[in-house]
Amino acid sequence: MLRKAGCAGTWYPIDISEIDKYFNHKTKRQKAIAGICPHAGWVYSGKVAGEVYSSMEPASLYILIGPNHYGLGASVSVYDDGKWETPLGSLEVDKNIAGAIIKKSDYAKSDKIAHLREHSLEVQLPFIKILNKDAKIVPIALADYRVDVCKNLGQTISQVIKEYKLTGSVSLIASTDMSHYLKASEAKGFDDMAIEKVLKLDPEGLLKVVKENDISMCGVGPTAAVIWASKDLGAKQAKLIRYSNSGEVTGDYEQVVGYAGFIIA
Repeated sequence: MLRKAGCAGTWYPIDISEIDKYFNHKTKRQKAIAGICPHAGWVYSGKVAGEVYSSMEPASLYILIGPNHYGLGASVSVYDDGKWETPLGSLEVDKNIAGAIIKKSDYAKSDKIAHLREHSLEVQLPFIKILNKDAKIVPIALADYRVDVCKNLGQTISQVIKEYKLTGSVSLIASTDMSHYLKASEAKGFDDMAIEKVLKLDPEGLLKVVKENDISMCGVGPTAAVIWASKDLGAKQAKLIRYSNSGEVTGDYEQVVGYAGFIIA
């Protein structure tokens, strides 16, 4: 099955020269266990995402977790076979790793319905294709942000990576935007609370601070799951690559969406 690139030409460009300009080829890359990237239209968040991917050494496998914005399909939905189309060529799903995650997880299910309209992972794929045209992927859409679900997913992923001896050849990607539709100063205040927890590699604290302060960080569950997996894989630190908001593009700072990009190593 080929999952078509339904967001190409709207959320992100089709033309290779337009895609490539978001990628900084002069940035020094480092070995990263994970990246945390925004998923808005590239005109707004592409520079943040591009800087994250530009900072990461290529991997042979990318396990991506993004929010399920539409509530379709399973609450932990793993796209477990086939290919995903991008303007630069398709990326193959690693069905063995996807199947192992489903088998070992208490919550993950084989499900493609959740991915049909979802943009949060699709917008990451051209960056991955530029980094490694032969990379394989495991796309996961997450709708259930309970602590036990996020923790189980993260720890299952790390367990599978260890069992398949993939440590060092896989990168995890969490897809998230930060605060939505607030004044820029208010958004930054809320986002700083969440950023602090990410930098401390505190996934449970992140889920708690977002819930208690009603922070509209749409991918907090995917981010928490990736932090849990990264810690199990030996992560020592998280680094904020860039923070910005949509007002830097639109000029409207009264209602912005915040974007934060991190690498975890």
